[in-house]
Amino acid sequence: MYILHYAPDNASLIVRLALEEFGQPFETRLVDRGIRAQDGAAYRRLHPNGLIPALETPDGPIFETGAILLWLSERHGAMAPQPGAPDRAAFLKWLFFTSNTLHADIRLHFYPESHAGAPDCIQPFAAATRARIAGHLALVEALAAGRPTWLRPEVPSVLGLYLCGLLRWLALYPRGGTGWFDLAAYPALHALASGLETRPAARKAALAEGLGETVFSNPSLACPPEGSAT
Repeated sequence: MYILHYAPDNASLIVRLALEEFGQPFETRLVDRGIRAQDGAAYRRLHPNGLIPALETPDGPIFETGAILLWLSERHGAMAPQPGAPDRAAFLKWLFFTSNTLHADIRLHFYPESHAGAPDCIQPFAAATRARIAGHLALVEALAAGRPTWLRPEVPSVLGLYLCGLLRWLALYPRGGTGWFDLAAYPALHALASGLETRPAARKAALAEGLGETVFSNPSLACPPEGSAT
């Protein structure tokens, strides 16, 4: 049995989606951001940096979203090219690009005040970060337009789920600062988001975390039954 330590509409959503797609039984444990439970000693034993998610597995706890997704795909032999497959290298480079570059810059975009330094640097820092993200999205859009077997609306992959989660959050956060982003400007990614959100796994995750119907293509703020997204 897996145990997913989560907060609603956080990066743990991507892992929840993957577990649902794999059809694996799992339990959830709320990490209550409202009381900063991620900073508590119990959670830090699972994730020493206090970030969400962490996944308890038969091999011990795993953290970092990309690492969890890669481990699950290999453990269950699905939703990614497996070791030895001819397209494994291409898949891995884009999974790590998504985790290490796109997701990392999106985090900077959400919290510029924590990274920009002096207050008068926040606005130029935020503008530069948005420009980098737009460049990253253009690269991923070109990738999706080429329709590799592991990035199609009709075939879920851990990379596709990861990207759709990031697209969701770009449309929602930071509140009042999303006017620069329009998913319609990326038709291949829009098709990916529209396709994956109709799957039973996405609908189950949406119900569990209060995400609404159009989870990725036209998202609304979460209204979760427990916990807080921020």
